[in-house]
Amino acid sequence: MTREIGRRRFLGEAAALTVGFSLAPLARALGQGAPPAGPKLPGSLQNNRMLDGWLRINPDGSVTAFTGKVEIGQGIVTALAQIVADELDVDLARVAMVSGDTATTPNEGVTSGSRSIEESGSALRYACAEARSILLDTAAAKLSAPVSVLRVEDGVVIAPDGKRAGYGELTTEAMLKRESTAQAKPKPASALRFTGKSIPRRDIPAKVSGGPAYVHDVRLPGMVFGRVVRPPSPRARLLALDDKAVRSMPGVVAVVRDGSFLAVAAEREEQAIAAAKALRKVAKWQETPTLPPTGRALFEHLKKQPSEEKVVSEKSEAAKVAVKTLSATFTRPFQAHAAIGPSCAVAKWDKNKLHVWSHTQGVFPLRGELAKALKIPATDIVVTHREGSGCYGHNGADDVALDAALCARATRGRPVKLQWMREDEFAWEPYGSAMVIDLGAGIDDEGRIVDFRNELWSHTHSTRPGESDGTNLLAAWYLKEPQKPGTARNIPQPAGGGDRNAIPLYVFPRQRVTNHMIPDMPVRVSALRTLGAYANVFAIESFMDELALAAGVDPVEFRLRHLADRRAKAVVEAVARKAGWRAKAAGGAGFAGDGRRPEAGAYGDGKKGRGIGFAKYKNLAAYVAVIADVEVDPATGVVSVPRAWAAADAGLIVNPDGLSNQIEGGVIQSTSWTLREAIAFDGTRILTRSWADYEILRMPEVPSVEVTLIDRPEEKSVGAGESSQGPTVAAIANAVANATGKRLRDLPLTPERVKAALT
Repeated sequence: MTREIGRRRFLGEAAALTVGFSLAPLARALGQGAPPAGPKLPGSLQNNRMLDGWLRINPDGSVTAFTGKVEIGQGIVTALAQIVADELDVDLARVAMVSGDTATTPNEGVTSGSRSIEESGSALRYACAEARSILLDTAAAKLSAPVSVLRVEDGVVIAPDGKRAGYGELTTEAMLKRESTAQAKPKPASALRFTGKSIPRRDIPAKVSGGPAYVHDVRLPGMVFGRVVRPPSPRARLLALDDKAVRSMPGVVAVVRDGSFLAVAAEREEQAIAAAKALRKVAKWQETPTLPPTGRALFEHLKKQPSEEKVVSEKSEAAKVAVKTLSATFTRPFQAHAAIGPSCAVAKWDKNKLHVWSHTQGVFPLRGELAKALKIPATDIVVTHREGSGCYGHNGADDVALDAALCARATRGRPVKLQWMREDEFAWEPYGSAMVIDLGAGIDDEGRIVDFRNELWSHTHSTRPGESDGTNLLAAWYLKEPQKPGTARNIPQPAGGGDRNAIPLYVFPRQRVTNHMIPDMPVRVSALRTLGAYANVFAIESFMDELALAAGVDPVEFRLRHLADRRAKAVVEAVARKAGWRAKAAGGAGFAGDGRRPEAGAYGDGKKGRGIGFAKYKNLAAYVAVIADVEVDPATGVVSVPRAWAAADAGLIVNPDGLSNQIEGGVIQSTSWTLREAIAFDGTRILTRSWADYEILRMPEVPSVEVTLIDRPEEKSVGAGESSQGPTVAAIANAVANATGKRLRDLPLTPERVKAALT
């Protein structure tokens, strides 16, 4: 039911919020609108049905494939090229990929949620299979041979008598100007040449050679450089500005003020930085304290806020009586994306037409949002993706695009490259929401969970452009005629937002999972990799270890006895084998399998520990189990993770090395989140402004990660990019409990927290 609750937003608008979720805004974000007529088509073909929107056969027989998904370091462009080459029987070197351009590519919404292979991969697989079928039918007529006897070698159709016809000569302009039917059957896994092989990624060479790899490297003729001057705190308003001296500074091309939006453009980048510093000194702001309390008080505060309450899972089946009950509370702080390269965009106006180069994860949603913010038609805007140097989720990439456009409007047609400073990135990007999770469970006399309760509190986990009724671009809220942010929403199950992975994959006869979505956003939040899954898997998997200890059962065995899914069991068993899990030495907090404390020097000796975590991401995508070893220094409280093992099942594997990289990267990122990362603030200002304020894992601290992949050619390929973060945090937390006998339930596991628990 839709309810109006809360009146304070990130900007503190006076108008009340309308809380609720409609599929229409999400459909608009994905460029879907009303469902298309015709049969249901696979993946993104459903909303981009024309074959020529996905493929072009060039006169020389090479292929250009188009995807709305974008490269953000996950290797997707390489994997999609493998799919295209396989289905069309064209050598991989002759497949060119065009991605993320509103002028040329299909609208596939946002590259997020580990959905690219499922959505774009499926679409390209079926589109290529159909195109190949059309080409073979055409070749059969030209070569006077039935389709069944024809074969294809690198885009050349060959008849038994040796006659040949290349794709280039078979293709006409009208051939692919038709809707897909998805009737042509893609090849079986056994017939694939490139899929399943570790093909080198296309995006890597420029990154390691110093070539132009990122939007930061874009250079256009006549380009100038911009910087934005943000307020000192979220609700601050610009009262006065004397910019005469700044306008006369060397190289300054323009000073832009629109309400409380303030920016500068200059001939050289260092001149823009100097001018921005000077502007900051002469700007006078009015500040208002609006931020929530800190420390433990933050989580009590969250539980007291007005929220939209929804039971997302409930079961009440016959079961034995619980003989033991446990309860626990777990917390996760606000955390940043902490992209290594600050957000950047290039914008150029040509009369009333705008072209933006951006590392956005959704070129079409950004185009729509820019149109709203700038009050021009979306058809007058082109957004072209260029990769950014690090981010999975909604950071400042979209915001800086509007900053650049506003700045470029004042430079008389000269393009502007506007890059945020480090303090802009930390203080103004949307964070992953803080969360508090209350768990309770009952165990019967056979050591089985018969009752499970999960109740969680969280803000929204997505305020991306195009997702709601407002304008979700930062600068739009500070203009002279400010636009309001979009209404908070929760992504519905089964994918979920704050409640992503809050429903366990384990089989419990009685179960209740309740999500409290808090619409009020005094701290700006949006999508951080995995959304709520990181915290939910941390809580559930930590609690599983606590329950295993209470039941006197090894944690691996305890998980297996509560799993019915054979693929879930397989990844748990695989990682246990690979890591050499021994029940006697690798139990819960101080538990050695037979009830005794382990001997000195073994796991659980107070310094070394081993733990496991498991999840099926979103309960829809890849299965991953992780085992981590930790070392704890009792004197300092410092936790290190020297090594970890992971087992993953993502169905049919397209690129094994790419999949392993994704799993490894997730383990490393989760280790950093788990041990270090949290945003600091007081009642008025965000205090995290630099790397000194926001410590991340350093290279010498990165764990050695060994990944075991379970290939299932008979199953569809599913997303894996966000699948290992949840299992990793749980494995580390369980390993710390195993090492020390102390259970830490508040993230991150800082030295101060660990030392306090030990003393």
